[in-house]
Amino acid sequence: MQTLGAAIRDRRQELGFTQGRLARAAECAKSYLSMIERDLRPRPPSQELLARLEQALRLEPGQLMTLGQWQATPEEVKKQVRDMRASTDAASRLAELVSERGLDELYASGALHKLVAGIAPIKGVERVGLPAQAPIINNVAAGYPREFTDLGYPARVADEYVAAPDLHDPQAFAARVIGDSMAPDYDEGDIIVFSPERDVRPGDDCFVRLCKDDETTFKRIYFERDDLGNEQIRLQPINSAYVPRTFPREDVAGLYVAVYVIRPVGDREAGDP
Repeated sequence: MQTLGAAIRDRRQELGFTQGRLARAAECAKSYLSMIERDLRPRPPSQELLARLEQALRLEPGQLMTLGQWQATPEEVKKQVRDMRASTDAASRLAELVSERGLDELYASGALHKLVAGIAPIKGVERVGLPAQAPIINNVAAGYPREFTDLGYPARVADEYVAAPDLHDPQAFAARVIGDSMAPDYDEGDIIVFSPERDVRPGDDCFVRLCKDDETTFKRIYFERDDLGNEQIRLQPINSAYVPRTFPREDVAGLYVAVYVIRPVGDREAGDP
């Protein structure tokens, strides 16, 4: 399925519109539209903005909203839908080949085994894979990568990697804690593993990438609304010595949930939890 950003970009280019023209017609910032087109937003735009984009791009009502709903669908549900589609396609192909070539020929050639294996896993038996190797992104030769993005950073190239149990997200990455704003839960030097495919919930500890200057930080996040009803995200340090910061939703380019913390045994001082 085409992504929301690709659908908007392709239709805009088909109509010969510039990003600035479309942004003005849809009443949104050009920078925000650019991020939508590059699929850098972890969540889809509001339905109101999607409706304005549909009108400006002369699309059928609901076309972009459907893609936006798919973007917001949890990855586990997306995987189940893809698996069901693959199973349906494989079953249809099996019936077609049995009709054309016969069961004996399919069995002898090995094609029967491949098609049956593609229909569905055996009930009660899970597919097993190796844990993902997460690159430690602030240990690369260039230092802490302020330019890190989920789509642009070469996630498989780093000086050092870590693995965590049951981590199978191929886009997972890790970063060392810098500073003490997340103490006492996290100490400076702890290695935190983040999973881009995990859904973000209020109160999650996240690697946050901000639009301005591609700033990155590690904070506990909460979703709020201002007096006008606009969605905002509060970045809350755990250490009370630091003040929280609140940003408009469109100023936050990426949120990636922390799923593991890795530290040597005995690293904390005696008596610490």
